Amino acid sequence: MKQADHNVPVIAIDGPGGSGKGTIAALLAERLGWRLLDSGALYRLVAVAAMDRGIAADDEAALGSLAAGLDVEFAVADHGMVVWLDGRDITSRLRSEEVSAFSSRAAALPAVRAALVHLQRGFLRPPGLVADGRDMGTVIFPDARLKIFLTASAEARAKRRHKQLKEKGESVNLSRLFREIKKRDDRDRSRAVSPLMAAPDAHLIDSTELSIDEVLQKILKLLEESRASL
Repeated sequence: MKQADHNVPVIAIDGPGGSGKGTIAALLAERLGWRLLDSGALYRLVAVAAMDRGIAADDEAALGSLAAGLDVEFAVADHGMVVWLDGRDITSRLRSEEVSAFSSRAAALPAVRAALVHLQRGFLRPPGLVADGRDMGTVIFPDARLKIFLTASAEARAKRRHKQLKEKGESVNLSRLFREIKKRDDRDRSRAVSPLMAAPDAHLIDSTELSIDEVLQKILKLLEESRASL
């Protein structure tokens, strides 16, 4: 990973899982021609690599060492994100419920988070960066030009996830998804290191009743306003 350029503009998009921030970040990066960072995918990458190596979700030392050595790249293709790990496209593996549960547990471990801070900041290169996650605007890029906190009701997020999994042919229970999302939200908000929270200067957008394009247009308008104020 190259040295970060701290003069590069950043749009930080934070929020709970299922709020649509990953989709929005990819579309925004594509529209602007900027680089993309899906920090949540980094934790999922740790989960995939750990599961492949038989490392337990509570083995903090091993997971921290694994996270520090990740070789990862993100790309935008066909209005979506492609993730490469060690030169392999592993995008299709990242959204399984098993990987999601493992990554949420790993993300609560200080050694894992510390290992990934340097990696995440290394994505800060010209012409700009769209970074989505849970602590992009509060911890990783506190000086971001524009900060968004994108949220949605737990019910709406469960329905979106249910639809995604059904379209993949997976059999899922909506009630179970809702409970898992609530549990993950509680864990993310209460963890000791980098808890999920909106930065004081973040713009709150509730996507519950909004389309993807409506959210995208709101952010583009906020970006133009931020440029005008410089």
